[in-house]
Amino acid sequence: MGITTATVEPGIVTVTVDYPKVNAIPSRGWFELADAILAAGNDPSTHVVILRAEGRGFNAGADIKEMQATDGFTALIDTNRGCFEAFSAVYRCKVPVIAAVNGFCLGGGIGLVGNADVIVASDDAVFSVPEVDRGALGTATHLQRLVPQHVMRRMFYTAAKIDAKTLQHYGSVHEVVPRDELDEAALRVARDIAAKDTRVIRAAKEAINFIDPQDVESSYRMEQGFTFELNLAGVADEHRDAFVETGKPKGN
Repeated sequence: MGITTATVEPGIVTVTVDYPKVNAIPSRGWFELADAILAAGNDPSTHVVILRAEGRGFNAGADIKEMQATDGFTALIDTNRGCFEAFSAVYRCKVPVIAAVNGFCLGGGIGLVGNADVIVASDDAVFSVPEVDRGALGTATHLQRLVPQHVMRRMFYTAAKIDAKTLQHYGSVHEVVPRDELDEAALRVARDIAAKDTRVIRAAKEAINFIDPQDVESSYRMEQGFTFELNLAGVADEHRDAFVETGKPKGN
């Protein structure tokens, strides 16, 4: 349970998230995930990283229950900083990162997937940013890397879900397969990358980041500033309390 790393084939490393029941990652888990991804990329024997998950879904975002059970703002601050570090690790990993998405990919999961180099998904995968239902903001930066601008805005304002086939239509998901074929689909792409000269691929990853039209780190950090405003105003606590108590969004 937690974050584990394994070399599954020469040059191919998997980083697996496993936090039952829904892979809502606790505050320290985000830092551990960042460390694992960066360590894999820093190893010269690694040619490509696959980010995957065990269980019902790829990621349910931050552990809201941990935040509400912790006095003060420590868990909140650590979660925000940890998410920033984990998303950045995917982006700055020295080798390409393939996200293999099963089931649901919510909130912080969008931050991870949006910064990945290649995405494959199971045919039951759904993607959503439910932040407005938690009194928070964030990962619009990453969602707009997956969908067109006006789709992103509607999804963000309504917490609507989108399926993997639609993302494949938009070109952000490379392949959609049955869940039991997901790991093999990710490996197919990984093998293609791993077969190349890793010196060239590492240079390519750095070069592509340099020409990225958006500074994803600064953009996401700006979004987090509005989340902190909502927390200082007490709005976010109201929504998180309602979620912990009822499992449903708070009304107006």
